[in-house]
Amino acid sequence: MNIRKAPHLLAMKAKAQKYFNLKLLLLGFSLLLIFFFIVKSNTSTQNQQIQPIIQEHLSTISNQPSCTKIPPSLARTIIHYTTSNITPQQTQKEISVTAQVLERKSPCNFLVFGLGHDSLMWTALNHGGRTVFLEEDSSWIATIREIHPSLESYHVVYNTKVTDADELLELGKLPECTEVVGDTRSSKCQLALKGLPSVFHEVEWDLIMVDAPTGWIPEAPGRMGAIYTAGMVARGRREGETDVFVHDVDRPVEDRFSKEFLCEGYLKEQEGRIRHFTIPSHKSGIDRPFCP
Repeated sequence: MNIRKAPHLLAMKAKAQKYFNLKLLLLGFSLLLIFFFIVKSNTSTQNQQIQPIIQEHLSTISNQPSCTKIPPSLARTIIHYTTSNITPQQTQKEISVTAQVLERKSPCNFLVFGLGHDSLMWTALNHGGRTVFLEEDSSWIATIREIHPSLESYHVVYNTKVTDADELLELGKLPECTEVVGDTRSSKCQLALKGLPSVFHEVEWDLIMVDAPTGWIPEAPGRMGAIYTAGMVARGRREGETDVFVHDVDRPVEDRFSKEFLCEGYLKEQEGRIRHFTIPSHKSGIDRPFCP
């Protein structure tokens, strides 16, 4: 070989080698792009196949019942009645009359004339609503508050006696006692309770239970005013109906006054010694008689 041609041949060989390396690099890059494209296509296909399965699983989880804590009021009630030998004065069947209405209406506004061993039960059955108790005995209120401080109760003073029942029944038939007024405090009827706490007038009650005041002896206040006032408050609500319950209807006062002022035409049910009346609003634009 000509010695002077040697450098030129070496340069050409190096150039060819460099060109060959570049082609390999481009080929490798192209193969890499094709590989990524295939992987991406497969991944996309797999995601499309897996996504419905995931959605179905998440839907199954969301439809499963969630684990929640027992309401505090119900927990206290269970503990109280499990560890106590004292039972409510109402029988199971009598309690069920009100409980069925609470099951449908609660949480609601529930007013109870009387504070007793069943008060915690009524509050629990109206969980999430407002349950208020009106009691004649201030010392009994203090006793119950020590045991069950969460109960909302108020002291009420009555100025009647059971011996006044006959006279009050006749007075209740006067026009001023059958006129529906917005606030019983402005009523001219002697049966209307005017000394009730302000909460009584501030709330529109969905359920009212008359299980007080005391009425089993002649000197006791009797439930004449409580029954009458419950009926008038029910008639005076803006719209809808009020469920009114009267206990101890085996006694003359509870029997006669509930029929007279809550009306037999509004009577829905009687079980044992309890009566359930459903009284509609008399202020909803419909002209209604005092009793249907």
